[in-house]
Amino acid sequence: MGGLRLYKRYFLIQVKSAMQYKTSFLLTTIGQFLTSFNVFLGIYFMFQRFHAVEGFTYSEVLLCFSITLMEFSLAEAFFRGFDTFSGIISNGEFDRIMVRPRNEILQVLGSRIELTRIGRFLQAAVLFVYGIMKSHVLWSWDKAVTVLFMLIGGTAVFSGLFLIYAAICFFTLEGLEFMNILTDGAREYGKYPISIYGKRVLQFCTFVIPYALIQYYPICYILEKNSSWWYPFLPLLAILFLIPCLCLWKFGVHHYKSTGSY
Repeated sequence: MGGLRLYKRYFLIQVKSAMQYKTSFLLTTIGQFLTSFNVFLGIYFMFQRFHAVEGFTYSEVLLCFSITLMEFSLAEAFFRGFDTFSGIISNGEFDRIMVRPRNEILQVLGSRIELTRIGRFLQAAVLFVYGIMKSHVLWSWDKAVTVLFMLIGGTAVFSGLFLIYAAICFFTLEGLEFMNILTDGAREYGKYPISIYGKRVLQFCTFVIPYALIQYYPICYILEKNSSWWYPFLPLLAILFLIPCLCLWKFGVHHYKSTGSY
């Protein structure tokens, strides 16, 4: 409970800080809302020539794109501190975090919360609702719960990737750019159902980094392409991805040596 109270204080501090510059906050949020429309337009123009991709129609692909974008936006909003962790390491700020009597993960989480990402999330939510309507999905409580599980599991997976990125910084001081393939890159190729990239990629995204568990399989259930009863629960299984991520983080903290900058 003490950790939750502390995070609440961090959150309120970030809100008050953002509200000091309301116009900037509003414009940045609107910018985030509009930014991803170029990806949406790319999908739109592609489907002017092709009517389906691997059996998925335009509106169904929109569901894949929008749910992935919502998951990524939530992770980026609340786990941004890990995405920018290389700066915390290089300027010696982590030394100060280590001597405080609070969990270092909680402190890094509270160091940066990107509230403007709500703009990107809202845009994705609008596209998701549009995709649901155009796909003629027969809505039910189990499908609504599936969407909720996707958001929880997807946020966990992308947050785990940010955590891996931060853990690598303990050994390199700077983040490795290849991690962008797994974070920003996943947001891009997640705009289509994972199955279109081939069997090997689908297997990788099922058993190694579980993108398919938070996008492809539950979407198939919602669209009634597969009625397997366990599909709605696969996003929750993806949360287990956080375990090796946390282990790598703990390993990095244990071997951390000060940069001497602080």
